[in-house]
Amino acid sequence: MLFSRSTPEQKLQSLISHKLAALFELTEKQVHPWITIANNNVLITLPFAVASLHEELISAIKLAADEQKLPVEHVLIETNIPASPTKVAKVSKIKNIIAIASGKGGVGKSTSSVNLAYALMAQGAKVGLLDADIYGPSIPIMLGNTESTPASRDDKTIIPFSAHGLVASSIGYFVPAENATVWRGPMASKALEQLLRETDWPELDYLIVDMPPGTGDIQLTLAQQMPVSAAVIVTTPQDLAVADASKGIAMFNKVDVPVLGLIENMSLYICPKCGHEEHIFAQNGGVELAKRNKVPLLGQLPLNVKIRQYTDQGMPLLVAEPSDALSQTYMQCASAISKQLYMNGLLDLRIQNI
Repeated sequence: MLFSRSTPEQKLQSLISHKLAALFELTEKQVHPWITIANNNVLITLPFAVASLHEELISAIKLAADEQKLPVEHVLIETNIPASPTKVAKVSKIKNIIAIASGKGGVGKSTSSVNLAYALMAQGAKVGLLDADIYGPSIPIMLGNTESTPASRDDKTIIPFSAHGLVASSIGYFVPAENATVWRGPMASKALEQLLRETDWPELDYLIVDMPPGTGDIQLTLAQQMPVSAAVIVTTPQDLAVADASKGIAMFNKVDVPVLGLIENMSLYICPKCGHEEHIFAQNGGVELAKRNKVPLLGQLPLNVKIRQYTDQGMPLLVAEPSDALSQTYMQCASAISKQLYMNGLLDLRIQNI
């Protein structure tokens, strides 16, 4: 009988697999393909956006390897986001479309869309933003580029507008702000489809779509005729918002668009002077909604005046104060969304292989 011993490279592979599995709550078999080792150099290719954890992970691997006396020269981590499966053919250059939706207006959906887009960028992903609110576009104001005018390289597609490194498209760039968009549902739906397909998007890992509130024509057009990878629901804790958010979840379930999870916005107010916490819009409504629908609670965001101030200035919080505690909460939400979409893709593969 022959006995073989593990090589240093195999031991290192096992050590790194263990670290990755523990950090991301996955199995070692799932993370094993991410690791490449050659000449004492380690390359880890992560399939979701978590750049804020890269340095911590590199330090942990080097320390553990040193303790085990395993030779490691360099550890490099890169991000390579896969495209999730969709029923409708993909839009060129866009791997994943994520709809940010709510059942009603006034819950901070657009603000969340903008800050989540910047958070995903900060976490290492290539991101674009589409304003799908044809009747009340707000993205140009939030990005601070309301005076931008459309341009084209080929007279067929529009160059997306750019703000602080984020590319975006919105009907607000084409219709004067003082003019009302008085269109029937089919016309508005057609406009949305043109915004998506006739914008010359660069290579994107994620296109974040800021949806209008409700469950009407625009939502159905996006869900049924466009390659939506998944949706995220934004709500406040109060009963009225939760009831409408529940309808939004039901709509996406009916059209077979996975709901990645729920963000509870305006969860509480923290007094900046004394630290007193006040649940102005009730408490844990979003938490209970997530439990009832068996979807992850991706994050809870407090009511904070900074968000309103920076939004009015056209300077997203993630750009103005990236180290702020609230910015870091958005970063955590973004990573949770990215990881959950990847996990959904793994689930789809398991179902297909049954």
